[in-house]
Amino acid sequence: MARAGVTQTRRASTRTASPQGSSNNSKLTAPITQDAVDKVWQLIKKNNITVVDIKFNDLPGLWQHFSIPVEELGSNAKEGVWIDGIGFDGSSIRGFQKIQESDMNLFPDPATAVLDPVCATPTLSLVCDIYDPLTGHPYSRDPRFIAKKAENYLKKTGIGDVSYWGPEPEFFIFDDIRFDSTENSSYYYVDSVEGEWNSGKDEKPNLGYKPRFKEGYFPVPPHDALQDIRSEIMNRARAAGVPVEKHHHEVATAGQCEIDMRYAPLTKMADHLMMLKYVIKNVAKQHNKVATYMPKPLFGDNGSGMHTHQSIAKQGANLFYDKNGYALISQMCKWYIGGLIKHAPSILAFAAPTTNSYKRLVPGYEAPVNLAYSARNRSAICRIPVYVSYPKSKRVEFRAPDPTCNPYITFAAMLMAGLDGIQNRIDPGNPVDENIYEMEAHKAPKQVPGSLSESLDALEKDHAYLLKGDVFTKDVIDVWLEYKRQEIDKVRLRPHPYEFYLYFDA
Repeated sequence: MARAGVTQTRRASTRTASPQGSSNNSKLTAPITQDAVDKVWQLIKKNNITVVDIKFNDLPGLWQHFSIPVEELGSNAKEGVWIDGIGFDGSSIRGFQKIQESDMNLFPDPATAVLDPVCATPTLSLVCDIYDPLTGHPYSRDPRFIAKKAENYLKKTGIGDVSYWGPEPEFFIFDDIRFDSTENSSYYYVDSVEGEWNSGKDEKPNLGYKPRFKEGYFPVPPHDALQDIRSEIMNRARAAGVPVEKHHHEVATAGQCEIDMRYAPLTKMADHLMMLKYVIKNVAKQHNKVATYMPKPLFGDNGSGMHTHQSIAKQGANLFYDKNGYALISQMCKWYIGGLIKHAPSILAFAAPTTNSYKRLVPGYEAPVNLAYSARNRSAICRIPVYVSYPKSKRVEFRAPDPTCNPYITFAAMLMAGLDGIQNRIDPGNPVDENIYEMEAHKAPKQVPGSLSESLDALEKDHAYLLKGDVFTKDVIDVWLEYKRQEIDKVRLRPHPYEFYLYFDA
């Protein structure tokens, strides 16, 4: 049965086979049970669903999708997409296949089934795993598969049985955005009713509630003009199973926001984050506004990061807690931090994956540029929150990522770095609790790479820790380096508008 480039492909017998070159990652995608399918159909009947939206992640981190009639889903675990999968053209997806090897296969994960929180037509949303239809193996470049392998590797090390993740994505909601880059021109223009630059604009009337630069943190309405929009985002995301626990205005003027989620296991949290970003973009659009996760869209004000909290547990006990430790963290947590700090330059190739990311990672904007750890110092790349002291709350916050990253890959890379730190007992040194910017140069800690090019070079030299357990494979590293270096060239070869200001009269 074929339709518009989407085909169903029978590969049921090999669906739980091990990936190529791997002997320890079999059955990461569990066989579909009739009970799981029945729960999906209960959701379909309860909400009168007529359309099923099939979602999957490309390598850079954007959701892709297509939709099918609900009848195509299959009501039995041994029929329809549950057993046959759905084919698609992998050569048309960023970072995937070449044209001569384009056929790929999608298998929906019934555990991700929710009523789509955006679509007007009652629609079931399903996130999929990607397989090679010829080998029957999970696809090595499927970001979700990489995340699952990282979770599986943690268990196989015996260090712990689950890792917990809590990202804090920041973003801007603008009222207008225009940009273009041609052979003879280049510009961008963003605007917001909240922007301080509009304090003198004739808005008929201008009511003057514009947060000043770097003073947007926590003002109540009317200065916070986005309260109701964020609440709508929160409610829709929660209805779709995303465990939102807080939202607020952020430091920058012009509509910078943050929405936080309650912690969850690695792959599940990456699923949640993708759904949250989807809701944010679509709710903003429905209000005739536009949301962006671009780390540094404004000059002279704070950029958007995604501080990521993480911990490891075993048999229900948080392994990062020690009542006698510095900031109540254990020696294991210190080793984990040691791994994060040691491998931070290469982690940033995934965690801060755009040329724009490094316009945020500069001193002076609460930017986590220093390769150090601290209980409260927000300029350190690793912070140990001290708001509360109960054991389950103890975690490390890695502050360098931004929300342009692919969460499946980025979380996996951070976990692998931390595990490498534990396995090799990497000492992070002493905590730095003083103002790093006021320290003497020879005493100050080293800093993160200053560009995407430097981070990619670091990844090229330092990725052995990622290859353990076949979590990342060499083809993933190679295609990431190739793809991202092409992006650098696209920016590097174009004149920058400010260069005209600096050099035109030379």
